[in-house]
Amino acid sequence: MISVSKMLGAGENYGDTLRYAPETREQRSGAARGQGPVVVWNCTRTCNLRCRHCYTGSDGRKYEEMSTETARAFIDDLAEFRTPVLLISGGEPLLREDLPELIAYARAAGIRVTLSTNGVLITAAKAAAFRELGVSYVGISLDGTEEVNDVFRGKKGAFAAALAGLRNCLAAGQKVGLRFTINKNNYHCLDDIFDLAERENIPRICFYHLVYSGRGSEMAAEDVSKEESREALDTIIRRVEDLRGRGLEKEVLTVDNHADAAYIYLHLLRRDAARAARALALLKTNGGNRSGVAIAQVDWEGNVHPDQFTPHCLGNVRERKFSEIWTDTANPILAGLRNRRPLLRGRCAACRWLDLCNGNFRARAEAGAGDFWASDPACYLTDEEVGA
Repeated sequence: MISVSKMLGAGENYGDTLRYAPETREQRSGAARGQGPVVVWNCTRTCNLRCRHCYTGSDGRKYEEMSTETARAFIDDLAEFRTPVLLISGGEPLLREDLPELIAYARAAGIRVTLSTNGVLITAAKAAAFRELGVSYVGISLDGTEEVNDVFRGKKGAFAAALAGLRNCLAAGQKVGLRFTINKNNYHCLDDIFDLAERENIPRICFYHLVYSGRGSEMAAEDVSKEESREALDTIIRRVEDLRGRGLEKEVLTVDNHADAAYIYLHLLRRDAARAARALALLKTNGGNRSGVAIAQVDWEGNVHPDQFTPHCLGNVRERKFSEIWTDTANPILAGLRNRRPLLRGRCAACRWLDLCNGNFRARAEAGAGDFWASDPACYLTDEEVGA
């Protein structure tokens, strides 16, 4: 994640302590010194929607899932491993009946809990319950204006229901934000999303770049072009600068494409050398993509992956503790991610922004070129900017 709002000079949020701590880039198996990684737990594959870009390929069927007892043991290990954040996702996590129990269990163990949901099922009572349970943040996905979103998510009325869920969270005092996956069908909706966030007083927006995984692999041809990526970032930067100029506090982040780091820095360098230098220092401290280092994913069956999108399985928490799997670098993918520079090929290997990007997204490179260590096809920097 790249905090655009922080790079442009505004705001201080919880995630910044993990992303921009002085020792961040030196870590090899955790988010910060003495801590494990942020863990995304896809607690179920079942979902009430069928979104076109879904990286888990979720739908309305029932799938095998970790039992409550197994999930508790998994959480115990995360707590002992000092995992700072457990992000519970799906499928649709609200379809898991023991979700409130497991949130309470993780919170009692001292783990910060966040939720990623389509928002459709968040009633006023559930929003209040999340607040009472101590959920730190609820991310709700909206992928465009009403018509665009409902086509993208495969259900008419999904936009209205998700917006109702957002409003219920806001009314309950539960911190909530928007999640938006950029693609060719919706990148023209970015201004609409900013307008919505301002109108509804939503404090956070995360803009995700498309990753070709799950059903998202079928959308590779619908990813934005390099020029459209640049236009999207220009819009995001323009709107964040506008919010900053009017003294409006919103956290705005981009996710899953660390070419954004160099692009934002070069934007600042043309306008304000002091701000550019500050941003560059923060981005170097962060070190770029941290799959297999500061972020991990565990799926509904207990399989461990380097992130939500990378298909390579490192082990299963039903057979071995997560902490043991995560610290065993006999796996060549895990070992490679923790020292990837000698393995990178193509433009990534020669790029002058490796300190900021760290080779970008390996899952997208493998999906695009069939080579895990190839250049990320979604890098939109020019050859001149890369220094090739």
